[in-house]
Amino acid sequence: MMISPIAISPIELDAADLRLLALLQTDASLSNQALAEAAHLSAATCHRRVQRLHTLGLIERRVAILNPQRLADITGWGLSALVEISLDVQTTEALDAFEKRAVADGAVQQCWRVSPGPDFVLVIQVADMPAYQDVARRLFNEDSQVRNVRAFFAVKRAKFGTELPLPSVGAKAAASG
Repeated sequence: MMISPIAISPIELDAADLRLLALLQTDASLSNQALAEAAHLSAATCHRRVQRLHTLGLIERRVAILNPQRLADITGWGLSALVEISLDVQTTEALDAFEKRAVADGAVQQCWRVSPGPDFVLVIQVADMPAYQDVARRLFNEDSQVRNVRAFFAVKRAKFGTELPLPSVGAKAAASG
């Protein structure tokens, strides 16, 4: 969810908001009642605050995170690639065009525009090497603006996290005081 760049008043997050965000990052499947109890709020207050956090764009969506190794064991699906892409030119139009194609491709899980170095880093998840070759053909080989591609294939996922660091309640109080 993109928040419009129009004038937005400063967002104030109190200790309860930060507790809710921390709890939801850990387990978004909690019922409103369980979330309220864990955050030491009433169910109505909890619901209202979570809705506000959604409206403010702080919560993009709630999802289930699948275990890729277990899924690969069951389905045979399981090639992860981290790919660096450099374009011939770095005009806004060229960068936007490649980004649009990359984010539209179902195999691309993440697309990062980076600097310095390559122009993009993609995280790609496919069934196997032939499927990766199809992605490479679609995104890299058929694009005359792509100058260089470096692919790294994952052999082990040592860490994967989705939680963003949040300010501690004590640090927030000290900063505002």
